Amino acid sequence: MTIPIRHDWTTEEIQTLLELPLMDLLWQAQTVHRDANPGYRVQLASLLSVKTGGCEEDCSYCSQSIHNSSDVSAFEAQMRVEPVLERARAAKQAGADRFCMGWAWREIRDGAQFEAMLEMVRGVRGMGMEACVTAGMLTDDQAGRLAEAGLTAYNHNLDTSPEHYDKIISTRTYEDRLETLQRVRKAGVTLCSGGIIGMGETLRDRASMLQVLASMNPHPESVPVNGLVAVEGTPLEAQQPFEPLELVRMVATARILMPHARVRLSAGREQLSREAQILCLQAGADSIFYGDLLLTTGNPDVEADRRLLADAGVQANWQNNPNSLVSQAPAST
Repeated sequence: MTIPIRHDWTTEEIQTLLELPLMDLLWQAQTVHRDANPGYRVQLASLLSVKTGGCEEDCSYCSQSIHNSSDVSAFEAQMRVEPVLERARAAKQAGADRFCMGWAWREIRDGAQFEAMLEMVRGVRGMGMEACVTAGMLTDDQAGRLAEAGLTAYNHNLDTSPEHYDKIISTRTYEDRLETLQRVRKAGVTLCSGGIIGMGETLRDRASMLQVLASMNPHPESVPVNGLVAVEGTPLEAQQPFEPLELVRMVATARILMPHARVRLSAGREQLSREAQILCLQAGADSIFYGDLLLTTGNPDVEADRRLLADAGVQANWQNNPNSLVSQAPAST
Protein backbone atom coordinates (compact mmCIF):
# COMPACT_ATOMS: atom_id res chain seq x y z
CA MET A 1 0.00 0.00 0.00
CA THR A 2 1.31 3.44 -0.93
CA ILE A 3 0.26 6.31 1.30
CA PRO A 4 -0.44 9.52 -0.68
CA ILE A 5 1.56 12.58 0.40
CA ARG A 6 -0.50 15.74 0.69
CA HIS A 7 0.44 19.35 1.32
CA ASP A 8 -3.07 20.79 0.95
CA TRP A 9 -4.69 19.76 4.24
CA THR A 10 -7.14 22.32 5.57
CA THR A 11 -7.46 23.24 9.23
CA GLU A 12 -11.03 21.93 9.15
CA GLU A 13 -9.91 18.53 7.85
CA ILE A 14 -7.24 18.28 10.52
CA GLN A 15 -9.62 19.24 13.30
CA THR A 16 -11.98 16.52 12.07
CA LEU A 17 -9.13 14.01 12.44
CA LEU A 18 -8.38 15.23 15.95
CA GLU A 19 -12.06 14.80 16.87
CA LEU A 20 -12.43 11.26 15.53
CA PRO A 21 -13.33 8.48 17.96
CA LEU A 22 -9.98 7.42 19.37
CA MET A 23 -10.11 3.89 17.97
CA ASP A 24 -10.83 5.18 14.46
CA LEU A 25 -8.00 7.71 14.70
CA LEU A 26 -5.56 5.07 15.95
CA TRP A 27 -6.59 2.69 13.17
CA GLN A 28 -5.90 5.32 10.49
CA ALA A 29 -2.63 6.36 12.07
CA GLN A 30 -1.40 2.80 12.49
CA THR A 31 -2.24 1.98 8.88
CA VAL A 32 -0.09 4.89 7.73
CA HIS A 33 2.63 4.11 10.26
CA ARG A 34 2.96 0.45 9.28
CA ASP A 35 3.36 1.44 5.65
CA ALA A 36 5.85 4.24 6.31
CA ASN A 37 7.77 2.56 9.14
CA PRO A 38 7.74 -1.23 8.64
CA GLY A 39 9.03 -3.08 11.66
CA TYR A 40 8.16 -0.32 14.13
CA ARG A 41 11.70 1.01 14.53
CA VAL A 42 12.26 3.86 16.97
CA GLN A 43 15.17 6.28 16.80
CA LEU A 44 16.83 7.15 20.10
CA ALA A 45 17.98 10.75 20.40
CA SER A 46 19.92 12.36 23.23
CA LEU A 47 19.60 16.05 24.08
CA LEU A 48 22.16 18.25 25.83
CA SER A 49 21.84 21.89 26.92
CA VAL A 50 25.15 23.44 25.86
CA LYS A 51 24.24 26.98 26.90
CA THR A 52 21.56 27.17 29.59
CA GLY A 53 19.65 30.23 30.81
CA GLY A 54 19.84 33.92 30.07
CA CYS A 55 17.66 33.81 26.96
CA GLU A 56 16.24 37.15 25.80
CA GLU A 57 12.99 35.58 24.58
CA ASP A 58 9.88 35.78 26.78
CA CYS A 59 8.38 32.33 26.00
CA SER A 60 5.74 31.75 28.67
CA TYR A 61 6.64 28.10 29.13
CA CYS A 62 10.41 28.42 29.41
CA SER A 63 12.56 28.31 32.54
CA GLN A 64 15.53 29.74 30.61
CA SER A 65 13.99 33.14 29.86
CA ILE A 66 15.40 36.23 31.59
CA HIS A 67 11.79 37.46 31.74
CA ASN A 68 10.76 34.60 34.05
CA SER A 69 11.69 34.23 37.71
CA SER A 70 12.70 30.63 37.02
CA ASP A 71 15.56 31.77 34.77
CA VAL A 72 18.49 29.41 35.32
CA SER A 73 21.12 32.04 34.58
CA ALA A 74 23.52 30.53 37.08
CA PHE A 75 24.32 27.98 34.39
CA GLU A 76 24.63 30.48 31.56
CA ALA A 77 28.25 29.71 30.71
CA GLN A 78 28.53 27.70 27.52
CA MET A 79 30.01 24.22 27.76
CA ARG A 80 33.33 23.72 26.01
CA VAL A 81 33.74 21.50 22.98
CA GLU A 82 35.40 18.45 24.51
CA PRO A 83 32.93 17.96 27.42
CA VAL A 84 30.09 18.15 24.89
CA LEU A 85 31.74 15.54 22.70
CA GLU A 86 32.32 13.35 25.76
CA ARG A 87 28.56 13.46 26.40
CA ALA A 88 27.93 12.59 22.77
CA ARG A 89 30.23 9.56 23.04
CA ALA A 90 28.39 8.44 26.17
CA ALA A 91 25.03 8.87 24.41
CA LYS A 92 26.24 6.76 21.49
CA GLN A 93 27.45 4.05 23.86
CA ALA A 94 24.00 4.08 25.49
CA GLY A 95 22.36 3.42 22.13
CA ALA A 96 21.48 6.88 20.78
CA ASP A 97 22.26 7.66 17.16
CA ARG A 98 21.13 11.30 17.14
CA PHE A 99 22.72 13.92 19.39
CA CYS A 100 20.86 17.19 19.83
CA MET A 101 22.50 20.29 21.27
CA GLY A 102 20.65 23.34 22.59
CA TRP A 103 21.71 26.96 23.11
CA ALA A 104 19.35 29.31 24.99
CA TRP A 105 19.66 32.14 22.50
CA ARG A 106 17.22 34.36 20.62
CA GLU A 107 19.53 34.07 17.64
CA ILE A 108 22.91 32.50 16.91
CA ARG A 109 25.83 34.78 17.71
CA ASP A 110 28.87 34.89 15.48
CA GLY A 111 32.33 34.62 16.99
CA ALA A 112 33.99 32.10 19.27
CA GLN A 113 30.71 30.57 20.47
CA PHE A 114 29.53 29.90 16.92
CA GLU A 115 32.93 28.48 15.95
CA ALA A 116 32.65 26.12 18.94
CA MET A 117 29.18 25.08 17.77
CA LEU A 118 30.59 24.19 14.35
CA GLU A 119 33.36 22.17 15.97
CA MET A 120 30.80 20.29 18.08
CA VAL A 121 28.75 19.48 14.99
CA ARG A 122 31.82 18.20 13.16
CA GLY A 123 32.79 16.12 16.19
CA VAL A 124 29.37 14.51 16.57
CA ARG A 125 29.19 13.73 12.86
CA GLY A 126 32.67 12.25 13.06
CA MET A 127 31.31 9.71 15.54
CA GLY A 128 28.80 8.52 12.96
CA MET A 129 25.84 10.13 14.75
CA GLU A 130 23.24 12.53 13.45
CA ALA A 131 23.78 16.07 14.79
CA CYS A 132 20.90 18.43 15.56
CA VAL A 133 21.17 22.01 16.85
CA THR A 134 18.57 24.33 18.36
CA ALA A 135 19.75 27.90 18.93
CA GLY A 136 17.07 30.33 17.80
CA MET A 137 17.09 32.38 14.63
CA LEU A 138 20.01 32.33 12.21
CA THR A 139 21.26 34.02 9.05
CA ASP A 140 21.73 32.50 5.61
CA ASP A 141 25.49 32.51 6.12
CA GLN A 142 25.22 30.73 9.48
CA ALA A 143 22.87 28.13 8.02
CA GLY A 144 25.35 27.55 5.18
CA ARG A 145 28.28 27.13 7.54
CA LEU A 146 26.33 24.68 9.70
CA ALA A 147 25.50 22.70 6.57
CA GLU A 148 29.18 22.66 5.58
CA ALA A 149 30.05 21.35 9.05
CA GLY A 150 27.71 18.41 8.41
CA LEU A 151 24.68 19.42 10.50
CA THR A 152 21.90 16.87 10.03
CA ALA A 153 18.96 18.87 11.37
CA TYR A 154 18.06 22.24 12.83
CA ASN A 155 15.32 22.34 15.45
CA HIS A 156 13.05 25.38 15.46
CA ASN A 157 9.58 24.67 16.81
CA LEU A 158 6.46 26.60 15.86
CA ASP A 159 5.26 26.03 19.46
CA THR A 160 1.58 26.73 18.74
CA SER A 161 -0.80 28.08 16.11
CA PRO A 162 -0.41 31.49 14.44
CA GLU A 163 -3.63 32.54 16.19
CA HIS A 164 -2.49 31.61 19.71
CA TYR A 165 1.15 32.59 19.29
CA ASP A 166 1.01 36.14 20.71
CA LYS A 167 -0.42 34.76 23.96
CA ILE A 168 2.76 32.73 24.44
CA ILE A 169 5.60 34.83 22.98
CA SER A 170 6.02 38.53 22.14
CA THR A 171 9.75 38.82 21.43
CA ARG A 172 9.68 36.97 18.10
CA THR A 173 6.97 36.77 15.45
CA TYR A 174 5.50 33.69 13.81
CA GLU A 175 6.93 34.92 10.53
CA ASP A 176 10.38 35.04 12.14
CA ARG A 177 10.04 31.34 12.88
CA LEU A 178 8.93 30.47 9.36
CA GLU A 179 11.78 32.51 7.84
CA THR A 180 14.29 30.63 10.01
CA LEU A 181 12.91 27.32 8.75
CA GLN A 182 13.17 28.56 5.16
CA ARG A 183 16.83 29.48 5.67
CA VAL A 184 17.56 26.05 7.10
CA ARG A 185 15.82 24.32 4.18
CA LYS A 186 17.63 26.53 1.65
CA ALA A 187 20.98 25.50 3.16
CA GLY A 188 20.15 21.82 2.66
CA VAL A 189 19.75 20.97 6.35
CA THR A 190 16.71 18.93 7.39
CA LEU A 191 13.96 20.52 9.48
CA CYS A 192 12.96 19.56 12.99
CA SER A 193 9.83 21.53 13.88
CA GLY A 194 6.79 20.79 16.01
CA GLY A 195 4.88 22.24 18.90
CA ILE A 196 3.58 22.05 22.46
CA ILE A 197 0.12 21.22 23.73
CA GLY A 198 -1.32 22.18 27.10
CA MET A 199 -0.64 25.93 26.90
CA GLY A 200 -4.28 27.01 26.98
CA GLU A 201 -4.79 26.57 23.25
CA THR A 202 -8.01 25.30 21.66
CA LEU A 203 -8.40 22.17 19.57
CA ARG A 204 -8.56 24.42 16.51
CA ASP A 205 -5.23 25.95 17.51
CA ARG A 206 -3.71 22.48 17.52
CA ALA A 207 -5.20 21.78 14.11
CA SER A 208 -3.94 25.13 12.82
CA MET A 209 -0.38 24.47 13.98
CA LEU A 210 -0.40 21.04 12.32
CA GLN A 211 -1.80 22.61 9.16
CA VAL A 212 1.19 24.96 8.93
CA LEU A 213 3.59 22.03 9.28
CA ALA A 214 1.71 19.77 6.88
CA SER A 215 1.58 22.54 4.25
CA MET A 216 5.37 22.66 4.01
CA ASN A 217 6.74 21.03 0.87
CA PRO A 218 8.56 18.87 1.64
CA HIS A 219 7.22 18.12 5.11
CA PRO A 220 9.60 18.61 8.03
CA GLU A 221 11.74 15.51 8.35
CA SER A 222 11.23 15.61 12.12
CA VAL A 223 8.14 16.70 14.08
CA PRO A 224 8.50 16.85 17.89
CA VAL A 225 5.22 16.56 19.78
CA ASN A 226 5.60 18.11 23.23
CA GLY A 227 3.34 18.36 26.23
CA LEU A 228 3.77 21.38 28.49
CA VAL A 229 5.96 20.82 31.52
CA ALA A 230 4.67 23.57 33.79
CA VAL A 231 7.72 25.05 35.52
CA GLU A 232 7.48 27.16 38.66
CA GLY A 233 8.36 30.77 37.96
CA THR A 234 6.97 30.81 34.42
CA PRO A 235 3.65 32.44 33.42
CA LEU A 236 2.25 28.96 32.69
CA GLU A 237 3.23 27.46 36.04
CA ALA A 238 -0.42 27.05 37.12
CA GLN A 239 -1.62 25.64 33.81
CA GLN A 240 -3.75 22.52 34.17
CA PRO A 241 -1.89 19.38 33.00
CA PHE A 242 -2.77 18.10 29.55
CA GLU A 243 -4.64 14.83 29.26
CA PRO A 244 -2.34 12.01 28.06
CA LEU A 245 -4.79 10.93 25.35
CA GLU A 246 -4.60 14.45 23.91
CA LEU A 247 -0.91 13.83 23.24
CA VAL A 248 -1.76 10.45 21.70
CA ARG A 249 -4.21 12.21 19.37
CA MET A 250 -1.58 14.76 18.32
CA VAL A 251 0.93 12.01 17.56
CA ALA A 252 -1.62 10.04 15.54
CA THR A 253 -2.76 13.06 13.55
CA ALA A 254 0.80 14.18 12.83
CA ARG A 255 1.54 10.68 11.52
CA ILE A 256 -1.45 10.75 9.17
CA LEU A 257 -0.59 14.22 7.86
CA MET A 258 3.16 13.66 7.45
CA PRO A 259 3.64 9.94 6.81
CA HIS A 260 7.41 9.92 6.43
CA ALA A 261 8.37 12.47 9.09
CA ARG A 262 9.93 11.26 12.31
CA VAL A 263 7.27 12.02 14.90
CA ARG A 264 9.22 12.59 18.10
CA LEU A 265 7.66 11.93 21.48
CA SER A 266 9.39 14.74 23.33
CA ALA A 267 8.84 16.93 26.39
CA GLY A 268 6.06 15.83 28.72
CA ARG A 269 6.75 12.14 28.29
CA GLU A 270 7.62 11.86 31.97
CA GLN A 271 3.99 12.75 32.71
CA LEU A 272 2.70 9.80 30.68
CA SER A 273 2.10 6.31 31.98
CA ARG A 274 3.85 3.40 30.28
CA GLU A 275 0.54 2.52 28.65
CA ALA A 276 0.07 6.03 27.25
CA GLN A 277 3.61 5.99 25.86
CA ILE A 278 2.95 2.65 24.17
CA LEU A 279 -0.22 4.12 22.64
CA CYS A 280 1.91 6.96 21.25
CA LEU A 281 4.31 4.43 19.73
CA GLN A 282 1.36 2.56 18.24
CA ALA A 283 -0.11 5.81 16.91
CA GLY A 284 3.01 6.80 15.02
CA ALA A 285 5.77 8.06 17.28
CA ASP A 286 9.05 6.69 15.91
CA SER A 287 11.57 8.61 17.98
CA ILE A 288 12.05 9.35 21.66
CA PHE A 289 14.53 11.45 23.57
CA TYR A 290 16.69 9.18 25.62
CA GLY A 291 18.44 10.11 28.85
CA ASP A 292 17.86 11.97 32.08
CA LEU A 293 17.12 15.53 30.95
CA LEU A 294 15.38 17.44 28.17
CA LEU A 295 17.33 20.71 28.35
CA THR A 296 16.18 21.64 31.89
CA THR A 297 13.24 19.31 32.55
CA GLY A 298 13.08 15.65 33.48
CA ASN A 299 12.90 12.64 31.19
CA PRO A 300 12.43 8.92 31.88
CA ASP A 301 15.72 7.14 32.60
CA VAL A 302 17.49 4.82 30.19
CA GLU A 303 16.58 1.57 31.96
CA ALA A 304 12.90 2.51 32.06
CA ASP A 305 13.00 3.23 28.33
CA ARG A 306 14.68 -0.10 27.61
CA ARG A 307 11.93 -1.94 29.45
CA LEU A 308 9.22 0.14 27.77
CA LEU A 309 10.44 -0.54 24.23
CA ALA A 310 11.08 -4.22 24.96
CA ASP A 311 7.59 -4.68 26.38
CA ALA A 312 6.09 -2.87 23.37
CA GLY A 313 8.04 -5.10 20.96
CA VAL A 314 9.61 -2.07 19.31
CA GLN A 315 12.98 -2.23 17.57
CA ALA A 316 15.42 0.48 18.68
CA ASN A 317 18.93 1.55 17.74
CA TRP A 318 20.87 -0.42 20.33
CA GLN A 319 19.44 -3.68 18.99
CA ASN A 320 21.16 -3.02 15.66
CA ASN A 321 24.42 -1.65 17.07
CA PRO A 322 26.80 -4.34 18.36
CA ASN A 323 29.12 -1.69 19.85
CA SER A 324 26.42 -0.21 22.07
CA LEU A 325 26.87 -0.83 25.77
CA VAL A 326 23.10 -1.27 26.00
CA SER A 327 23.11 -4.03 23.36
CA GLN A 328 25.69 -5.90 25.46
CA ALA A 329 23.67 -5.65 28.67
CA PRO A 330 21.06 -8.25 29.63
CA ALA A 331 17.48 -7.17 29.14
CA SER A 332 15.46 -6.41 32.26
CA THR A 333 12.80 -8.90 33.21
